[in-house]
This record gives sequence, structure tokens and C-alpha cells, in this order.
Amino acid sequence: MNEETPLLHRRTASSDSQISNSRLYLAVFSAVLGNFNFGYSLVYSSPVLPKFKSPDADPRLRMDTDQAAWFGSIYTLGAAAGGLGAMLLNDLIGRKMSIMMSAVPSSIGYMLMGGAVNLWMLLLGRFLTGVAGGMTAASIPVYISEISHKKVRGALGSCPQITAVFGTLTLYALGLVVPWRWLAVAGSVPAVLMVILLAFMPSSPRRLLSLGQEQKAEKALRWLRGSNYNTNIELNAIQQSINTQVKITWSQLLTPIYYRPILISVGMRFLQQMTGITPVLVYLEPIFAKSNVALEPRYDAAIVGAVRLFSVAVAASLMDKAGRKALLYSSSMLMFLSSLTLTMISHTTPCPAVNITAPGYSSHAELGNTLQASQGTAVSVIPLISTVVFIFGYAMGWGPITWLLMSEVLPLVARGVASGLCVTVSWLTAFVLTHVFTLMVDTYGLYVPYLMFTVVCVLCLLFNAVCIPETRNRSLEEIENYFRTGRTFTIRQNHPGVVSS
Repeated sequence: MNEETPLLHRRTASSDSQISNSRLYLAVFSAVLGNFNFGYSLVYSSPVLPKFKSPDADPRLRMDTDQAAWFGSIYTLGAAAGGLGAMLLNDLIGRKMSIMMSAVPSSIGYMLMGGAVNLWMLLLGRFLTGVAGGMTAASIPVYISEISHKKVRGALGSCPQITAVFGTLTLYALGLVVPWRWLAVAGSVPAVLMVILLAFMPSSPRRLLSLGQEQKAEKALRWLRGSNYNTNIELNAIQQSINTQVKITWSQLLTPIYYRPILISVGMRFLQQMTGITPVLVYLEPIFAKSNVALEPRYDAAIVGAVRLFSVAVAASLMDKAGRKALLYSSSMLMFLSSLTLTMISHTTPCPAVNITAPGYSSHAELGNTLQASQGTAVSVIPLISTVVFIFGYAMGWGPITWLLMSEVLPLVARGVASGLCVTVSWLTAFVLTHVFTLMVDTYGLYVPYLMFTVVCVLCLLFNAVCIPETRNRSLEEIENYFRTGRTFTIRQNHPGVVSS
């Protein structure tokens, strides 16, 4: 066995040297256009809500506070429904077709919002774009992980988050100059382009092998890796992994190979949302307004979008160098420090300054008011900086790595259903938190939710230390073997099959 292992490594290294990634990159780009649409639609409410709450808004579309809260949060309900749909579609029609199907609710939703003449059209359109977002969030990371090889899976696994952030930044930028109806029209373009490109991309080789279509799987893998690549070694490893799989029963869910990775994935998605990222992004402009930030809230939002894009790019470059756990530690610490700062600032923020131009003010008070205003200006920069650091920390760790690890650690036989479950839990948590966030801010101010986010960041640190394995430079089969054995990533050729409990 010791003599065979170096030989296997030499053959694998020789095979890896023949890999051409150009077509793989094209397939990934085609898929992650769905994530661009997801990021775009998630924050659509941020620049649009002030227009609907304005006295100048169309009376048929004008929203009160409760209606605006539903418009902001109903997206997450749609995303939860989309995650449930993906649980079925991923295994029924495959990952690629599930991604393409997401263009249907997305296009209909944007058409409803772009041509809305009643509130129900806006709410239904927002819900349908959420359905599309939930479908893509459950399907695209799995598709990318299954068509990628281990040397680039880390970087490519962060592409869904990068393109989602780029979609968010695009929305913030267009929202400065484009009317809200045209914002909806523009949102349908990436979905259409995604369908056109994906029609020419291959299905996952692992999916094809699981259906017994060996020739199609070999053709798809050769298309992804290049004509000079020896597909036999990778196809045999995939086939061996598939051969060890059995239909999951409820009793088998009690075995570590299934329940451990599923619980880790669900826990990561739950904690990811409990950090407060969704309400912060959805209500970014109102939060900045309440924090008395020096710049206009819409420009603050654009700054945050740019910082998110930069930080996710940093994470992509470090994913396969520093490792997943190191980035998660750094991410948790940055979010903890920034949320702690926001907690202290919001708890000690003074009452809004009195209008010094009002009649009855003595000239003797002008100097003191000027000094207070200058101090207020300095303090008003701290919430912006802390929010930027919070977003930076999230986007370089708990944002992209959670998506990547979910696609890496989930059991191959249950990956489609389990990824849909993770997305559903994630978005139901986001919906509840978004509504609770609004109530807490109205009752207690920003202090209480920021304090809760600080505590969650500590839990993220502990969860990473105790529960999450390091998957850098590991194949999907090696990761699965880790959960099967509980102690090693090494795959032995004479490994026994899964034993039912």
C-alpha cells in the first residue's frame, strides 16, 4: 500500500499538469450570473423604498412603514421557498437545469415590478425574485464544486459570493441615476444571458455518472478539463464514491457520515444569517440615517458595496493559500470587533442635536454648539468605518466560505436535498431576523441588535474551532472519507462500503 500511494500521486500530478481551465471558467461564469442576479435582487429594496415612502410617490404604490417592511423582507420568504424547490429539482432534473429554471420566476418577478400599478404586483414580484435567489443559492455552489478540480475549487467556490456582491454594487450604483422601474428591467438581463450560456455548458460529470451515463460523463469531463487530460483517474474516483453510496434511510441519518456534515452545513448557514448581514444590507440606508453618518446614506451604501467586492476578491485569492479555517477565524474577529464598536457607539450616541438656527439661542452658546458639532462630525464617521469593517470581515470569510464549505462537506448522495435544506433554514432565519430587527430598532434603538450580533460572532469563533474541518486541497471523496472515518482524509483502495445502521 505504501508503494502504491506515491505512484498514484505521481499519476495524479501528471494528469493535473494536462488540465486546461478555460472552459471550466466559462462554465462557472455562465452559472454565477444567477448569483449576480441574486445579489442585485436582494438589495433592490434599499434605493427603492425611500421613493415608495415619499409623499410624491404614486398613490397606488405609496407604502406605509408596515408595507415597506414587508417589501423589504418578503424576498427572504421567496428565497426559502426557492430553497425547498431546489431540494427536489437538484436531484430530479440536475443542478444545471435547476439553475436555468430559476430564470423563470426571476424574469416574471422583474416584469411585475417594472410594470407595477398596484402594491400586490410589487410584493409578488419581490417574492418571485426571492424564489429565484433561493434556487440559485442552493444549486450553483453544488454545480461549481462538482465540475471543479481540487486545485481551483477554493477560488471558484468563492465566485458565487463575488458575483452576488458585484450584483449588489451594480444595483447601488444604478440606483443613484436610474429610475426604479428601469432598475427592475435591468435586473432581468443577467437571467436571460445565464440561460443562453448554460444551454451550451455540460452537466455535472458526477450527476451523469450517477445516472449511469458513462460516455456523457467522460465527454463532459474532457470538455471541462481539456482534450489532453486523462479522465480515467478522476472518473474512477467519482465512480468509486458513487458505488459506496446507498439510498438514505432515516436510520442512516443517525450515522456520522450523514448527520455531521449536514449539521455543520445547517449550523454555518444559521450562524451566517444570525450575524445580521441580511437586515444590515436590506436596511442599510435607514441604518446609516439613524446613525447620523456624515455622508448621504445612498453614497454610504455604494461605499459598502465596493468594500464588499474588494474583500471577497481578497478571500478568493487566499482561499487555497491560507485555508478555510484561518479565513473564518479572521472573519469572525473582524466582525466581533466592529459589531462591539457599533454596540458601544449606538449605546452612547447622544440625542439628536438641537437646531442652533432656531430663535431664542444666545450668542454665548454658539462656540459650545460649534465644538459639539465638530465632535459629532468626528463621531459620525465611526459607524461608517465600523460597518465597512463588519462588511469586510463578513465578505472575506463567513460570506463566501460558508457557500463553499456547504458544497464540499455535504454527503454526495444527499447533496441536492441537503443543500436545499441549508438554504431554506438560512432564509427562514433571515426573514425572522429581518422582522425582529425592525421591531428591536423601533423599541430599543440599534444597541440591542448590535449587541446580539456581537454575541453571535463569538459563537462563530467557537463553532469554527470545534466543528469545521479544514478542506483545503482535499477532493470531495477525501472530505467524505473524513466524515466516514472521523479521523483521516486518506482514501484506501480496499475501503468498505457504507454500513446501514
